[in-house]
Amino acid sequence: MSAIYILWLRELKRYTRSRAQIVASLGQPVLYLLVLGFGLGPVFRRAGSGDYLQFVGPGVIGMTILFSSIFSGLGLLWDRQFGFLKETLVAPVPRLQIMIGKTLGGATVSVIQGLLVTIVCVLAGFRPANLWLVPIAIGFMAAIAVVFAALGMALGSSLQDMQGFQLIMNFLVMPIYFLSGALFPLTGLPVALAFLTRLDPLSYGIDGLRTMLLHQPPFQPAFHVATNIAVLLCVAVAFLIAGAWRFSKIEI
Repeated sequence: MSAIYILWLRELKRYTRSRAQIVASLGQPVLYLLVLGFGLGPVFRRAGSGDYLQFVGPGVIGMTILFSSIFSGLGLLWDRQFGFLKETLVAPVPRLQIMIGKTLGGATVSVIQGLLVTIVCVLAGFRPANLWLVPIAIGFMAAIAVVFAALGMALGSSLQDMQGFQLIMNFLVMPIYFLSGALFPLTGLPVALAFLTRLDPLSYGIDGLRTMLLHQPPFQPAFHVATNIAVLLCVAVAFLIAGAWRFSKIEI
């Protein structure tokens, strides 16, 4: 357990000692929030769907967590390139603990970034419908972070260079994001698109997050809260197992 704590703490220190990284992590979410939130707001209101800024806020938070957590696997390639991973793997510590520590570290950093973007959303005009449900919303943030940090670790363990990681991320991250319902409601979709959104684990995370933060008409949740929780837990376990298996195959 000490190895898990040390690696978790290292990931936090890597993030917090870089102020530039903290500021840069807010750039894209703020752009999405302001441009889409205010730009599409009038169209959304005329359609009778309420305030688009309220709707897109949880989607932007989920986007931040997705990108941050899944790219934490890039840190694994960085450690491999500069030799830190080799030093870690030769230590008398089970590889499972190393993988869990790095996954939890990446997930924690992602939740911190999600909370920072939540503050930006509030400053921009987003208002949670029920403050008592905010802690549950943070729980959904943590679940999203663990799911995609584990996926990032599985991918990072399977690749040898950063170019390959970037290529896979471009073909994986953007479809996950755009099919998640972060930018549009998941209800009333064409059959084919509805099917694809239900295959996307981020859809359940953002729907649960949005349900906790909005929880009022005209927003209509696409899934039951229990369904969202069950899917996220199952996918998290599956990705953790896959990540642990791939991490165990890394050659020193």
